[in-house]
Amino acid sequence: MAIGERISFFRNLRGMTQKYLGMQVGFPEKSADVRLAQYETGTRTPKADMTAALANMLDVSPSALSVPDIDSYIGLMHTLFTLEDRYGLKVVECDGEVHLRVDVCKGKYADELSRSMIAWREQAAKLEAGKITQEEYDRWRYRYPEYDTTRIWAKVPPQQLSDWLVDELKKDK
Repeated sequence: MAIGERISFFRNLRGMTQKYLGMQVGFPEKSADVRLAQYETGTRTPKADMTAALANMLDVSPSALSVPDIDSYIGLMHTLFTLEDRYGLKVVECDGEVHLRVDVCKGKYADELSRSMIAWREQAAKLEAGKITQEEYDRWRYRYPEYDTTRIWAKVPPQQLSDWLVDELKKDK
């Protein structure tokens, strides 16, 4: 799905009109729907700052809008081939069915993809078990990795604070 199709998908999912979304990201009322229509049809492509503004209004990650070209089977296959090269994604057969798996020995990127897919599977299992709603599952997917609780995403303190803490600990000795 191209970026325009993703914008349209999320806009409709949120029940917004083109005019409303366009006005929310700063377009004048007279041209708001026209500008959004241009993005959605692919006539124009939003720049990074506009993509971020649209993502914010649609309550999704900007990455959820900027996906590879998967609107055809050929485009999807080439995306999968790229994932094989970069992330160690492998096509395998198990019990007569074709599956995708990650070869974690392929390196750092493969390991990260594997962890991400494990987190995804955990959320899907929660949905299947009725522990979370479809809305909560979609929020997790569309805002990924913001709501991923399977990893510890630590913020590093500023150097000044870190130095101060070290000095204070030394004083206690």
